Formats: sequence, C-alpha cells, structure tokens
Amino acid sequence: MSEHYDDDRAEAPRSSGRLRVLTASALVLVIAIVLVNRFAVFYTDRLWYDSVHAGHVFTTLFWTKVGLFAVFGVLMAVVIGGSMVAAFRVRPFFTPEEEHSSLSRYRDAITPIRTWLLIGVSVVSGIFAGVSGAGRWRSYLLWRHGGSFGQKDPHFHKDVGFYVFDLPWWHFLVDFALTATALGLVAGVVVHYLYGGIKLQGSQRMTPAAQAHVSVLLGVFVLLKAVDYWLDRYDLVHSSGPLFTGIGFTDDHAVLPAKNILTGIAVICAVLLFLNVWRRTWELPSIGLALLVLSSVLLGLIWPAIVQGFQVNPSRSDKERSYVAANIAATRTAYAIDDAHVQEQTYPDTANASKANADALDEQASSLPVADPVALQPQFEQTQQVKSYYQVTNPLDVDRYSVDGQDRAVVLGVREVKDSGITGSDRNWTNLHTVYTHSDGVIAAYANQRDRSNTTESRDVQWAQTSDVDDISGGPFEDRIYYGEDSPNYSVVGRPKGASSVELDLGSNGSDNATTTTYDGEGGVAIDSTFRQLLYAVKFGSASFLLSERVNDQSKVLYNRDPKTAVHKVAPWLTLDNNPYPVVTGGRIVWVVDGYTTTDEYPESERKSLRDMTDDASQATPGLRALPNDDINYMRNSVKATVDAYDGTVTLYEWDSDPILKAWESAFPGVVKPKADIPANLLTHLRYPDYLYKVQRYQLARYHVTNATDFLRGSDRWQVPESPSVPGHLQTPARMFLDSADGTQTWSMTSTFVPDSRSNLASIMTVNSEAGSSNYGKITLLTGFDQNASGPAQVYNAFRNNTKIAEVIGAFARSGSSAVYGNLLTVPLTKAGLLYVQPVYAVQATGSPSSYPVLAYVLVSYDGQLGYGPTLGDALTDALKNGGEGSTTTTPGGGATGSPTPSPTGSPSSGPSTSPSTSPANTGAAALLEQAKALFAQADEAGKAGQYVKRERLIKQAEQKVSQAAGKLSAQQ
Repeated sequence: MSEHYDDDRAEAPRSSGRLRVLTASALVLVIAIVLVNRFAVFYTDRLWYDSVHAGHVFTTLFWTKVGLFAVFGVLMAVVIGGSMVAAFRVRPFFTPEEEHSSLSRYRDAITPIRTWLLIGVSVVSGIFAGVSGAGRWRSYLLWRHGGSFGQKDPHFHKDVGFYVFDLPWWHFLVDFALTATALGLVAGVVVHYLYGGIKLQGSQRMTPAAQAHVSVLLGVFVLLKAVDYWLDRYDLVHSSGPLFTGIGFTDDHAVLPAKNILTGIAVICAVLLFLNVWRRTWELPSIGLALLVLSSVLLGLIWPAIVQGFQVNPSRSDKERSYVAANIAATRTAYAIDDAHVQEQTYPDTANASKANADALDEQASSLPVADPVALQPQFEQTQQVKSYYQVTNPLDVDRYSVDGQDRAVVLGVREVKDSGITGSDRNWTNLHTVYTHSDGVIAAYANQRDRSNTTESRDVQWAQTSDVDDISGGPFEDRIYYGEDSPNYSVVGRPKGASSVELDLGSNGSDNATTTTYDGEGGVAIDSTFRQLLYAVKFGSASFLLSERVNDQSKVLYNRDPKTAVHKVAPWLTLDNNPYPVVTGGRIVWVVDGYTTTDEYPESERKSLRDMTDDASQATPGLRALPNDDINYMRNSVKATVDAYDGTVTLYEWDSDPILKAWESAFPGVVKPKADIPANLLTHLRYPDYLYKVQRYQLARYHVTNATDFLRGSDRWQVPESPSVPGHLQTPARMFLDSADGTQTWSMTSTFVPDSRSNLASIMTVNSEAGSSNYGKITLLTGFDQNASGPAQVYNAFRNNTKIAEVIGAFARSGSSAVYGNLLTVPLTKAGLLYVQPVYAVQATGSPSSYPVLAYVLVSYDGQLGYGPTLGDALTDALKNGGEGSTTTTPGGGATGSPTPSPTGSPSSGPSTSPSTSPANTGAAALLEQAKALFAQADEAGKAGQYVKRERLIKQAEQKVSQAAGKLSAQQ
C-alpha cells in the first residue's frame, strides 16, 4: 500500500512537468507561426517593391518606421522604468509595524519577480509607444524635408510651411512627452505607495524623497502643458466655427488671450513644483494647480462663450468681416479656385426656338455624349464580354481619341476576369490562379452614338471596331490585361522550356475561339526557389505553391494588381483618385491614376470631408487616402501615375508641383519623374481629374463670393444640385466637347450650380481638360442666367410630367420593361443658347442576368420646349416642330414613334452589334419580318465563318422578331 502511494506521489511531478513542457511548446509554436507569417509578409513585400523598381521606397519606409519605433519606444520605456527604479531606490528602509500587515504580502509577492515586472512594464509600454511613433512617419518626414510655401498667414505672420510641416510634428512630440511623464508619474506613485514612500494616513504622508520625485515629475508635466498651451495658439487658424474655418472674433479676443494667460500660469505652477523639492510644502503648488484648473474653465470655456453670445452674435457681420475675408482668401488659394484659376463670364442666353433650325442645332450638338457611361455598362458587359468569366468594370470611362483626323469622345470599358463566372466544378487552385490569369482588350464605343464617319445618328451603340482601336493606338497593341481594377488576387504565370501554354486567352480580335498564352512581361516576382515558394505559400495560405506542378523554375507570381493599390504602395503619401482610367497609347494599355497632395493643416482654409465633397451619383467607394482622417483643406493634382496593364510597371510623373510634393520628393528621391518625361502620346489623354474638379465645385458653391459682407449675408450662395435620377447623391460632372469663342471645340468637364435651397439654374462650371493646352485647368463660371432659367431638377420634372413623354415611357411598363434615366446634360452652346439632353434606356424588368439597358429615347429641352425621339436629331426636330408638346415624331424612315423593343436577353455578342435598328419607325409586322430575314441571313454568314456563338445569338434575335410580328398580326385580327 505504501508503495502504491509513493508511486502516485512520484507521478505528480512528471505530469506537471509534461504540462509545462506542452504549454511552453504550444506557446513557442504560436510565436513561431506568427513570426514566420510576419517574415513572409515582410520579405515578399520587399520582393514586390524590387519587382517594380521601387526598392528604395520600401527601404526608406522600413528604416524610418524602425527608427521611430526604437526612439519613442526606448524613451517611453526609460521614462517609466526610470521612474519605477528611482522610486524603489529612495524607498524607506523601515516602515511602521501596522503598515507591514497590509502591504507586506504585496511586497512579498512582488519581490521574487520584481526585476521581471520592471522589464515587462517598461517593454510593454515601450512597444505601444513605439507603434504610435512609427505611425507618425508621415509627420516626421514632412518635418524633416518640408520647406517654405512662400505664403504667410494673416494673423501670426508665419509661413504656411510652419503649419503644414512643423506644427503637427511638434504637437506629437509634446503630446508624447506629456503621456510619458504622466505614465512615469503614475508608475512612480504606485512604487512609492507599495514601499511606504507615500501613505494614505498619518502626519507625514510622503517621505522627502517621494515628495521630491513627485514634485519633479509634476513640474515637468505642467511645464510641458505650458508648451502645449503655447502651440495651441497656432491651432486657432484651424478653428472650426459655425460659418467658416479659421480664427474668428471670439478666438482672437477671448481664446487667444486665454491661451497666453494659461501658458503663464502653467509656467508659474511648474516653478513652484520644482521649488517644492527644497521647500517641501504642498501649499503653494496646490494653490497654483487649483488656479490653473479654475483658469482653464473660466478662460477656456466660460469667457469665450460670453464673448460669442454678447459681442459676436448680435453684430456678426461687423465683428467677423475681416476674419471671413482671411478665410475666403486662404480657401480660394488652397483649393486653386482663386482669380488665377477661375474666371466668371456672363453667358448670353440666345436660345430661341422660333428661330432655331433643327439640323443646325443638331450639328452644333453633334459631339454630345448621349451614351451614358453608367447606364451603358451592363450592355458593354453582356454584348461584348464574350465569355461568362469576363466582366466590365462600372462605371465606364470617357476619353477622347483622334479618329480619321477628328477628335471623338469615346466610352471605354476594360474586359476583366470574373472569378464568379467560372463554373463551380472548375473553381480549383489550378484554374483560378494559373489558367484564368488575365483579361483581354478594351471595349470602345462612340459617345455621341454616331458611327466612325461621325455622320449618321443611331439609337444603337456605335462600337469602335478593332481596326478603329488600332488606329487610335497607333498600330496593333498588346491587349492582354494582367493588371486591372478587378484582376485576380494573385496569379502564377510562366512555363518551362518546351512545355505547353496553359493561360486561357480570348484570342485574336476578340474571336469566340479561346486560345492559350504565356506571360512574358517584366513584372511579377520570380518564385524559382523552394524558399520563395514557401514564403508565398505562407503569404497566400496555399500549399499549392509547393505541391503544384504549375509552379516551376520559370514561374512568377503577380499580385498587387489593382492600379490604385500599386500606386498607393509606391507612393503611400499620395491621396488617390477613385477612378483610374485606361488609355490605349503606343501599342499598350496603361491605367492612369491621378494622385493628390492634400493636407488639413493649411491655415484659415475651409476644412471639409473629402468623401462628402467628391460624392456623386457614380461614386461607389472612396479612394485610398494618405490622411489619417477624411478632412482636408488643401489639394493639388501633383502627380499623374501610370500602371502598365500588361507588365504592371508603375511610373509617377510630376504634374502640378507644390511644396508638399517637393518635400516628398526629397524624402523619396527619384520616385517621381519630371513632367517633361511624359510621353507625347500619353499627354494627349491626360485629363482634368475627377476628385479635384468635384472638390473645387463643392467649394466654389460658397467661395465664388469674394466679398466678406456678401459671404456673411449668404444671399448669393449656391449649391451643387442632387442628381435628378439618383436622389441623395450630387449630380455627376460630364466630360464633353464644348464650343469655344474661336469656333473650335474644347475637351471639357462641366457641371451646374443652383441657388441655395432652390432649383433654378445659377451657374455652369466648365474647366479646360486638354492636358496639352495652355489653358488646361482654367475654370470658367458661366453666370448671368435669367432667374427663371431651369436647373437640372426642374428640367427632369418637366420631362417626367409631360403627358406625351410620360405616355411613351409608361409603355415600357406595359411591355414588361422599365425606364432608366441617364445623366442629364446641361449644354451651353455658344451660338444657340442652353440645351438640356437626357437619354432614357429601357431594360427588361424580369431580373434576368442577361438583360441590359438599351437606348429608347433621347429627351431634349430647348427654350422651354420639350421633345423626344430615338436620336438627338429626332428629339430636336420634335421639340422645335411641335412647340414642346412632345407629340409623335415622324422619323426619316417614316412611321410613328412607339414603344422601344424590350432589352434583349439572348447570348452576348462577341463583337459590335450589327443588327438592324429597332427604332419605333419599324414596328409594323412587315418591318419586323424584314428584320428577322436580315438576322437569319447574318446568322447563316456567321455559321459559315465558324462563329457559332454569334450564329446562335442572331437566330434567337430573329426568332424574337418573328414572334413579335405574329403577336401584332394576332392583335389586328
């Protein structure tokens, strides 16, 4: 029996030992997994930077963050650990017997782990401080490399660079020092209390050493608070008031003096605390601290409220005039909407329907972008995607190209790979990451819905054929797209010599017959070693990097393929536009990403949310931003970035150099190329950026007023109108050719303003968007409109409420379709007055994934008269002929307009649609049968050419025509 108990006692230590070993092993394993994962991310990140020739960006960022982490981590650890050590060293050696019973057990518990506890507290606090310091790399680099703006604020007369580059960093240093001192004080007090240096009861509650220690730390804290008060004075240039950002009357006459007084009181309190090291009485320091707290309440809160309520509010215009003038000047400069960039012109409203000629008016408006980039995206995708695993990014982009020597507005969509379109049984690692690796080609259509000759209007989308794109790009181009907005997360490409190609390709000229290809571009990271394959297996969480035969010594892995992501990693200090756009140039497809230098520290300038200012009906998600918050009060389009769609090459070009960009160029030399290096064939496609235009539009709604008294009165305030067809979002600006005074047309961006809380037209904002023009970026505000001039919402309501238009639009619902209203264009024609144009699309309401909107009608309003028709010319004829009654239009082909054919639901086309027009002029049974006959003939030709998908599509369309004709004949009987 005794032996039995002995055996039990012997087993307990072994079990306990095994448990400790298992626990330690599990902990080591978890730490190892975390470290391996972090190392894989770090090392593969470095490999990617090297692959885009931006390794020095990675190095600068890494060592800057490491340096900041180390400096601030060590400082925090030293302050807290030093305070604890100092408190321990000056502890009293003898404590009263009654105290021993209450604290001795705590001291006894801590004593064995005292050193480890000290190290643990110091290290943990140091890590948190280091992470905070590393996160301030932007502020540090701007402070380190920042310079002068050459402009001074009107109040403190300091250079703007002081506020943008220096002040944020000084604030961080002071805040860090305050935090470190406060934590060091708390840690020291805890140690003093634990070892008897501080008592809660008794005649002597602090030992002299503890009193000296606490007095010094409190004195340092209060002295740092004095510095903080002094720096807060300069923050008043960013003060947010109810009407404007910047110093106001109350700030100048109450808050600023309060900061000065509080600074002085804090310095006096600090001196009293330092003297307390020798005087050893808390009477004067306590009075000083109480005075500081009381003064901060009276001077910092109550007195400013009194000044605001009794001096400013009763006579705001008189008190705030000079401060508002400073805000107006600073805001207009910071957003580049000052007199150097903006000019106002009185628009001569010469619209006269009784004297206008429809043909002449149609000729002047012939370049208008009737094709709406948002509404047309589903049609691009369904009719041009060819395969179910391709998609077209929404919204489409609008650019200009020279076709047959004539500038044409072109709507562009990039065909991208869609993983969800791959059959479920085929969704394995091999297919997803080695077969479906890229997309093919750009889909283009003429924005004015006229063919290449630019003479014939059509309801059907007028596709730019492959030959047109060849001409546009200067010859045959590389149409494979490995880097796009919707590219796969990562792809493994490359094959050994002699092996077959496995990457699925669309094939030449967008044919239905898919082929295979192999990527041979310079981009991507080579994974030709087991070590690298292991790292990427860890990074992407897939063992296939080690096990798959598709990964070989010639393989590369492509990732960070979204243009915005790639540019953001190369230049993380830029704020990026959310709308990269493709350019076909020089035999390549490149993505252009507009980059901005922004700040929220520009003195006196109006701060607003970037998200709010850039919102519109087409905006889905905000772009990547460099700022830690969403507010800005300064913006420049400083960089034009490009990403090659084939090999992922990232190139940054200087565009509008400013002091912030110069600071970043100093921190990251060589990253941004000079503006002179922009290729000429690319320069012609650079455009005025979306975000900058929307921000300037938002600010000009208020800051077109330059007189402070008028600004405070608010009588001439504008607002950006909501989109009539997408409530809750601002109207989307339009890109189009506008008439110039010299009779030429200028590629421009345009939008409207309405008076505050009203809906009539107040102004039209246009900007020259031709990058090669000397007038690029010049903003024109067209004003002087009659107070009854209709705004977008009023015109939209007129369209919706017109009896005839409502009748034909209502026919959609009766035929199983619904109406989609496109962007309403307000067009200031130089010789003919204002013209309003809005396309209306019909789409089947069945919810079929293969249905898409087709243009049904174009609505126009001219001189108060409304018209509609299948084309712009027909709509203008209707408006002028029928006095805006919207009655039935007779088209050149004869017949009356009727309901459009519902959106087709057949198989998508592999190329531009060539089916006959389905305009309402041809809705009779005989016309439908003729169309069916033509479609059957085209299907026969497609079958002979081996284009069987196209053949089936045409046959289905022809069968639909026959069915419609039969329905009409039955109805007549």
